[in-house]
Amino acid sequence: QVQLMESGGGLVQAGGSLKLSCAASGSIFRIYSMAWYRQAPGKQRELVADITSRGTTSYADSVKGRFTISRDNAKNTVSLHMNSLKPEDTAVYYCNQAGVYWGKGTLVTVSS
Repeated sequence: QVQLMESGGGLVQAGGSLKLSCAASGSIFRIYSMAWYRQAPGKQRELVADITSRGTTSYADSVKGRFTISRDNAKNTVSLHMNSLKPEDTAVYYCNQAGVYWGKGTLVTVSS
Protein backbone atom coordinates (compact mmCIF):
# COMPACT_ATOMS: atom_id res chain seq x y z
CA GLN A 1 0.00 0.00 0.00
CA VAL A 2 1.43 3.33 -1.05
CA GLN A 3 1.71 5.93 1.68
CA LEU A 4 2.81 9.52 1.27
CA MET A 5 3.48 11.76 4.25
CA GLU A 6 4.13 15.47 3.90
CA SER A 7 5.95 17.63 6.42
CA GLY A 8 7.44 21.10 6.69
CA GLY A 9 4.40 23.33 6.44
CA GLY A 10 3.87 26.27 8.74
CA LEU A 11 3.47 30.01 9.07
CA VAL A 12 5.96 32.27 7.34
CA GLN A 13 6.11 35.96 6.49
CA ALA A 14 5.96 37.16 2.92
CA GLY A 15 9.38 36.96 1.34
CA GLY A 16 10.38 34.03 3.49
CA SER A 17 11.21 30.43 2.66
CA LEU A 18 9.98 26.97 3.55
CA LYS A 19 10.97 23.46 2.59
CA LEU A 20 8.31 20.80 2.24
CA SER A 21 9.19 17.12 2.27
CA CYS A 22 7.23 14.04 1.29
CA ALA A 23 8.24 10.58 2.43
CA ALA A 24 6.95 7.71 0.33
CA SER A 25 6.59 4.06 1.19
CA GLY A 26 5.00 0.99 -0.31
CA SER A 27 6.17 1.44 -3.88
CA ILE A 28 9.25 1.35 -6.08
CA PHE A 29 9.72 5.06 -5.60
CA ARG A 30 12.39 5.65 -8.22
CA ILE A 31 10.24 4.58 -11.18
CA TYR A 32 7.36 6.98 -10.55
CA SER A 33 6.89 10.64 -11.26
CA MET A 34 6.19 12.76 -8.23
CA ALA A 35 4.39 16.06 -7.89
CA TRP A 36 3.30 18.76 -5.50
CA TYR A 37 -0.20 20.21 -5.72
CA ARG A 38 -1.85 22.87 -3.64
CA GLN A 39 -5.38 23.89 -2.78
CA ALA A 40 -6.21 27.32 -1.45
CA PRO A 41 -9.46 27.99 0.40
CA GLY A 42 -12.36 28.12 -2.04
CA LYS A 43 -10.22 27.14 -5.00
CA GLN A 44 -9.54 24.00 -6.99
CA ARG A 45 -6.46 21.92 -6.41
CA GLU A 46 -3.70 22.93 -8.80
CA LEU A 47 -0.39 21.47 -9.90
CA VAL A 48 2.59 23.33 -8.49
CA ALA A 49 5.54 21.28 -9.71
CA ASP A 50 6.40 17.80 -10.85
CA ILE A 51 9.48 15.69 -11.40
CA THR A 52 9.79 12.61 -13.57
CA SER A 53 11.60 9.42 -12.66
CA ARG A 54 14.57 10.77 -14.63
CA GLY A 55 14.55 14.08 -12.81
CA THR A 56 12.94 16.30 -15.42
CA THR A 57 11.04 19.08 -13.70
CA SER A 58 8.22 21.42 -14.60
CA TYR A 59 6.51 24.24 -12.74
CA ALA A 60 3.35 26.27 -12.70
CA ASP A 61 3.96 29.75 -14.08
CA SER A 62 3.01 31.25 -10.72
CA VAL A 63 5.95 29.60 -8.94
CA LYS A 64 8.65 29.51 -11.63
CA GLY A 65 11.91 30.95 -10.36
CA ARG A 66 10.77 30.75 -6.73
CA PHE A 67 10.10 27.05 -6.09
CA THR A 68 12.35 24.06 -6.71
CA ILE A 69 11.26 20.43 -6.70
CA SER A 70 13.80 17.69 -6.10
CA ARG A 71 13.86 14.01 -5.28
CA ASP A 72 16.13 11.63 -3.41
CA ASN A 73 15.54 8.12 -4.68
CA ALA A 74 17.82 6.64 -2.02
CA LYS A 75 15.61 8.09 0.72
CA ASN A 76 12.28 7.81 -1.12
CA THR A 77 11.60 11.49 -0.63
CA VAL A 78 10.54 14.43 -2.74
CA SER A 79 11.01 18.01 -1.60
CA LEU A 80 9.71 21.41 -2.53
CA HIS A 81 11.93 24.36 -1.72
CA MET A 82 9.84 27.53 -1.66
CA ASN A 83 11.48 30.94 -1.71
CA SER A 84 10.14 34.49 -1.94
CA LEU A 85 6.82 33.30 -0.62
CA LYS A 86 3.74 35.41 -1.24
CA PRO A 87 0.39 35.53 0.58
CA GLU A 88 -1.19 33.95 -2.49
CA ASP A 89 0.97 30.86 -1.92
CA THR A 90 -1.14 30.12 1.16
CA ALA A 91 -2.68 26.69 0.68
CA VAL A 92 -2.66 23.08 1.72
CA TYR A 93 0.16 21.42 -0.19
CA TYR A 94 -0.22 17.81 -1.27
CA CYS A 95 2.29 15.25 -2.42
CA ASN A 96 1.26 13.05 -5.33
CA GLN A 97 2.77 9.93 -6.84
CA ALA A 98 2.14 8.92 -10.44
CA GLY A 99 -1.01 10.98 -10.58
CA VAL A 100 -2.74 8.39 -8.43
CA TYR A 101 -1.70 8.45 -4.80
CA TRP A 102 -2.06 11.41 -2.44
CA GLY A 103 -0.76 12.44 0.92
CA LYS A 104 -2.95 14.13 3.48
CA GLY A 105 -1.40 17.53 2.93
CA THR A 106 0.49 20.13 4.90
CA LEU A 107 -0.69 23.69 5.46
CA VAL A 108 1.44 26.63 4.35
CA THR A 109 0.34 30.06 5.51
CA VAL A 110 2.11 33.17 4.24
CA SER A 111 1.37 36.36 6.14
CA SER A 112 1.63 39.79 4.56
